Amino acid sequence: MKPKFYLTTAIPYTSSKPHIGNVYEIVLTDAIARFRRMQGYDVFFLTGTDEHGIKVYQNAKKANLSPQEYVDKVSAEIKAMWDLFGATYDKFIRTTDEHHKKTVQKIFTKLYKQGDIYKSAYEGPYCVPCESFWTESQLTDGKCPDCGREVTRASEEAYFFRLSKYAKDLEDYYESNPGFITPQSRKNEMLNNFIKPGLQDLCVSRSSFNWGVPVEFDKNHVVYIWIDALSNYITAIGYDTENPSELFKKLWPADLHVIGKDILRFHTIHWPIILLALGEELPKKVLGHPWLLMNNDKMSKSKGNLIYGDELISLFGLDAVRYFLLSEMGYQNDGNISYDAIITRVNTDLANVFGNLVSRTSAMINQYFKGVIPKATLTDELAEKLISDIKDEAAKAKNAMDLYYFSEASSHIIQLLRHCNKYIDDTTPWILGKNLEENGDKLKTVLANLTEGIRAASVLFTPFMPETVNMVAKCFAFDSNSLELPALADFSYPSAGKTVNKIPLLFKRVDKAEFEKAQAEIKKTQINDEVKNEITIDDFAKIDLVVGKVINCERVPKSQKLLKLIVDIGDETRAVASGIAKFYAPEDLINKKVILVKNLKPANLFGIESRGMILASGDDKTGIKVVFVDDSVAPGTGIR
Repeated sequence: MKPKFYLTTAIPYTSSKPHIGNVYEIVLTDAIARFRRMQGYDVFFLTGTDEHGIKVYQNAKKANLSPQEYVDKVSAEIKAMWDLFGATYDKFIRTTDEHHKKTVQKIFTKLYKQGDIYKSAYEGPYCVPCESFWTESQLTDGKCPDCGREVTRASEEAYFFRLSKYAKDLEDYYESNPGFITPQSRKNEMLNNFIKPGLQDLCVSRSSFNWGVPVEFDKNHVVYIWIDALSNYITAIGYDTENPSELFKKLWPADLHVIGKDILRFHTIHWPIILLALGEELPKKVLGHPWLLMNNDKMSKSKGNLIYGDELISLFGLDAVRYFLLSEMGYQNDGNISYDAIITRVNTDLANVFGNLVSRTSAMINQYFKGVIPKATLTDELAEKLISDIKDEAAKAKNAMDLYYFSEASSHIIQLLRHCNKYIDDTTPWILGKNLEENGDKLKTVLANLTEGIRAASVLFTPFMPETVNMVAKCFAFDSNSLELPALADFSYPSAGKTVNKIPLLFKRVDKAEFEKAQAEIKKTQINDEVKNEITIDDFAKIDLVVGKVINCERVPKSQKLLKLIVDIGDETRAVASGIAKFYAPEDLINKKVILVKNLKPANLFGIESRGMILASGDDKTGIKVVFVDDSVAPGTGIR
């Protein structure tokens, strides 16, 4: 039987479309999953979405959607992005799944019955974006220590989990399992900043809103995000407080949680203590990866520096973006993304080194041996050095991936390919090819060794760029067995005698000047579109805006959107058809004062001559709000 390997990503919050910094985690986890499968593990790869909490409730309200409608939409966007990047997950869990919700209720009730959860009240600093309560001493310059944003004062009845009860047990686990948190520096941070100063009990319910999993025995409360969201790692595989599934028994404990360094505390303190209280084994390892920065600054919507994965794929291709993410991000230090950085990686590593080697080698096999891949029949000092260098770099790359050092692994793979390109320069096959009768065996050996170097790189690149590896494999007739790890750099020449196939250009060099010019044109077009929408003060002066009083209002028969308003504008009354029936009842508007566009050309709508338009904000998706005027302003008063 294959050994199991259970790994997970953090489940992103359903607040908005994921940017490229969010995408890095799914690409990293997918690369790990692919590599472990190559090593012979029975991999189970879990991801999903976190869908409860106050932010979802607030965002749904702004969008004029129910919370469930809102999370359905955002969760679908996240899943589509994961699929676009080729994530080979086995399950995508949503915290609105019925099984998850029922199991979370059981977990909460069990912890309450055994005295690990108690009811109290909370009053103090609260960070809405992080959905975290803090003590005054935990704040950094009066702000949230996790995200740096402003906190608000919150006060409400809540249930609390006794983190402090298990602090010593957790510290002992850290000491007896030194590899539990990686990198090591993250472990020191958790010990010195949180555990040793003394853990505060954790707020685990909310009573100020109802979008969440109801507490089974107290319907005025919903389970707070951390017990709800963190439990997905066990609910997804069939955990139950009384009768866990066979899948859970097979897979738990998790072999690896892959999460961002900003939520490390929740996964290495809160989550292990929840498991200790449940009597379950703790995860074997938590990998707290660094951030991907945009031009050396943290990405955020407020800063306007977000890049989205689908946009990058349209510009550079899927595998180029996957390779960039995995090669750019170190194990401990934050990575940096910019168009310049991507272009440099594409041009140097992928186009010049990898793509060029594949193109030159296949072209020479076609030119000198009618497309039949040769087998090495000789050896010399250059060949022996190449084989030694390839085996050395391949072993280093494989070992690096085994430790999750994918950036380091990519450097070794590229170095392996550079050795191959140097071998071409040293052996000068274009000269050997001038006299095949005399140099045929030498040239066969050169091209056979280059093919084996490409095969070794393809094996190692499989977790990075699976689509590209498939194209290279078709070109050189690499079968599935020759792309497995046991065959890595063994120089067994499995493709000898087979025919090379045509291969498309793997990676086109990006002309930086042309790219910047194209981006500038796009930006210019966007600016021009904005300019086209600008009006002058003279244009604005043509619009006659007046205050009007709604003296009657009724629904328009046969229309679900229209209301008919009779509006007094001082010197006359007018009928106005307005598409706000979904958001206002007629009685909501009678006697209210509104702003009317008086000189709008009349229009006939459902038999109504509509003379004017009332001003409102929003749209059908976000909700329409009519602009009302203070009652002291008389009908007919002009708006200046």
